[in-house]
Amino acid sequence: MDETRRDRDTEGRARNARPRDGLGRPLPYGAPGVDRQPEGVVRTPEETVREAQRLLDAGMPFHAHEVFEDAWKSGPVAERELWRGLAQLAVGLTHAARGNATGGARLLRRGAAALAASTGLRPYGIGVDGLIGWAEELAGRVAAGQAADAGAAAGGRTAGAEPVDAAAEAPCLRPPDP
Repeated sequence: MDETRRDRDTEGRARNARPRDGLGRPLPYGAPGVDRQPEGVVRTPEETVREAQRLLDAGMPFHAHEVFEDAWKSGPVAERELWRGLAQLAVGLTHAARGNATGGARLLRRGAAALAASTGLRPYGIGVDGLIGWAEELAGRVAAGQAADAGAAAGGRTAGAEPVDAAAEAPCLRPPDP
């Protein structure tokens, strides 16, 4: 692959063919990477939740976000906010796992806000209320770590948000019935 030219698909659309790590970060051409999620896959809601949970549990929230994004783009209009909110939670976890506290906290809160319309509901068994609580709690911890790091930088120490462990922090999309 010529690294000076943009990767394009057969229809001429820009595509990044570089391999990616488990958190979706581009790796150098030729490096071993993690298989990417195919784009545009239409799944049932059951399949979407099952595949996304598998990826979250494996510490691959970037890949889970792609599964949710497919549901958001292909599903009924009435469900788009649910799937979009779940995609934002997965991207928020991705950023937090990459050490981007600002982006992580922001997207976790944005995803929680998008899910607020489903508060008290369990669409497809998804524990919306628990996910909102999880996102807000993790966003608070991630943001607090950033604030502590900023204080360390002011004291002459190196700043940098501490990445979270994506697999350890993975939410449970379908908790047992209450």
